[in-house]
Amino acid sequence: MPTFPDTLPAPLANSFQEQPANNIVRTQMDVGPAKVRRRTTSNVSSIRVAYVLSAAQVDEIQTFFAEDTAGGALGFDFTHPRTGATVTARFNEPPQYASMNGLYYQVTVSLEVLP
Repeated sequence: MPTFPDTLPAPLANSFQEQPANNIVRTQMDVGPAKVRRRTTSNVSSIRVAYVLSAAQVDEIQTFFAEDTAGGALGFDFTHPRTGATVTARFNEPPQYASMNGLYYQVTVSLEVLP
């Protein structure tokens, strides 16, 4: 399994977002409170992080996305920014690139953490 490039810097601390999946099914009753049950025993969660990268590092993450993960179709090992644990992740969408000053780029990555 490929591993997210460890040559890239740590993500921006204020860019980290995490959202666990909504794993419940809610059924409204004619009378009384709704019935609620768990949908599955495990589910995916979403992570969004941003990096400040040089042009060479942007090429590295583009190559990783296009070739190592087959355009986001394959999972990879990723160090979770909050826990530090190695998790299996997959891209939710292609990385987004925004030029900061022509030399550096802010790259936003949206991932799903697989069970």
